[in-house]
Amino acid sequence: MYRSLLYVPANNERFVAKAADRGADAIILDLEDSIPLNQKADARSALAAAVPECRRNGADILVRVNRPIRLCIPDVEAAVAAGADVIKLAKTESAEHVRLIVEAIEDAEAEFNAPKPVKLIAMLEDPSAVLDAREIITASDRVIAAVTGSEDISTILEAEPSPDVLRMPKQLVHMAAKAAGRFSFGMYGTVADYSDKDAIRALIAEARRHGFDGASCIHPSVVELLNEGFSTSAEEIAYAQRVIDVLDESEAKGLGAVSLDGKMIDKPVADRAKRLLAKAKRLG
Repeated sequence: MYRSLLYVPANNERFVAKAADRGADAIILDLEDSIPLNQKADARSALAAAVPECRRNGADILVRVNRPIRLCIPDVEAAVAAGADVIKLAKTESAEHVRLIVEAIEDAEAEFNAPKPVKLIAMLEDPSAVLDAREIITASDRVIAAVTGSEDISTILEAEPSPDVLRMPKQLVHMAAKAAGRFSFGMYGTVADYSDKDAIRALIAEARRHGFDGASCIHPSVVELLNEGFSTSAEEIAYAQRVIDVLDESEAKGLGAVSLDGKMIDKPVADRAKRLLAKAKRLG
């Protein structure tokens, strides 16, 4: 589970060299939007060196691949050959699209003797994909998470990528991901203005309240804010343990709900506390 995912153009040697030191849980080597068409092949070739370089401090390495199949398949093959952990599938269209890419991944894994299965994150970037979110997310066990593409879906809707426009599609994809037991990444607004730290903190806090697990960014200064905002604090962990303990004690006495600090504690509240502790454990 990733709190922070930092985008890095795969062919930018200067950015790649610094990426591992930025503190991100995952680094996304981008072959798509940040790469001009005439540089796609060079960026793809750069993965062989960029993947191990970005991994040197322990971050998971994702590769965002292109949507046209003629570009996507070579992207997938290069990512698997380089040792990427996850393929971030841009403009995921349907369950059939997911299964096609999984087949390409399986072929590449066999060809390059991949040490472990490569996972997928589905990027849903048009209204039809959002409406089919659950079917897409459950198309393969390799899909570990979903995210809504803010700019693309806003463009198709002929709308501005503002929080009020993005809230519904992001919530639909978020709910589909959680219903399927997958992670969900994103926020309801943009972090393009990375200098406005207070605004970014507010967006992160809102996303966490809604149950998002983390988010991506294009500027390294946002990584620390994401790690902080999507982490579980010591106070939250201590309170969650108190919730579990007090309800366990009540049930041992043959009782049900109980009060703690003036709040009613029952099984759903305790279950939420257990989930919080499990998430804290995953984050170490």
